[in-house]
Amino acid sequence: MRLKHMAAILLRQYYLMRGSVARLLPLFAWVAVDILLWGFITRYLNEIAAANFNFVPVLLGAVLMWDFFTRVMQGVTTSFLEDVWSRNFLNLFATPLTMPEYVSGLVLTSIATSLVGLIVMIVLASSLFGLSYLSFGLILIPFLLVLFLFGIALGIAGAAMVLRLGPASEWFIWPIPAMISPFVGVFYPLATLPHWMQYVAYALPPSYVFEGMRAILSGQPFATHLLLWGIVLAGVYIVLAGWFFLRVYRYAVRTGLLARYSAETTA
Repeated sequence: MRLKHMAAILLRQYYLMRGSVARLLPLFAWVAVDILLWGFITRYLNEIAAANFNFVPVLLGAVLMWDFFTRVMQGVTTSFLEDVWSRNFLNLFATPLTMPEYVSGLVLTSIATSLVGLIVMIVLASSLFGLSYLSFGLILIPFLLVLFLFGIALGIAGAAMVLRLGPASEWFIWPIPAMISPFVGVFYPLATLPHWMQYVAYALPPSYVFEGMRAILSGQPFATHLLLWGIVLAGVYIVLAGWFFLRVYRYAVRTGLLARYSAETTA
């Protein structure tokens, strides 16, 4: 793969955002609203709670991590949808650009956009609500890595779904983070879930992150091997998502679906 081709995808997204406030604002506006909303909720809970328990790292920390995961996924899908909305596929693939280079360019775009959101969230959460990341220690890095890898995997799979089913199927993509959040225990232990939901949770890498986060904050021992399993599981999902996207792309080329994406009658 050629780095300059991947960088070209990132550069295109930069030019799109630079010339559009509507594209630039969502990078930090919604995550800022989430941090402010949950920050004030946790502050209120700290005031009325009878027990000496700090809700800020448990709830606000979970919100920050989940928003980071969501931004990573949407960084891939939104960049892909820009080409869907502009009917730009034939222009892209009339060039020497390969599919791995294109997908890697989407990933680079996701890294850039999710970092913007992460920085905004960290600044707001630490300066306004006193959320300290020192309580997590270096374990915060693999936590974010698991969420990043799984977000990339879901983003690639979501892009493949839109490529296969058509532009109108983008409405299947936006609710994905909300649909899986009950299974991964963002705000509560997995033990509170019914048994069938726990089985699903064990197959989702973020569940190991949030279980580990709660264990550390409560002073309980945390099984490092479970986090390693979450990383491996997220890597497997990325491989499967890449394979799925490549299969869908080949089908779209073989059946002429890709050309219809650039037609004026695309619906």
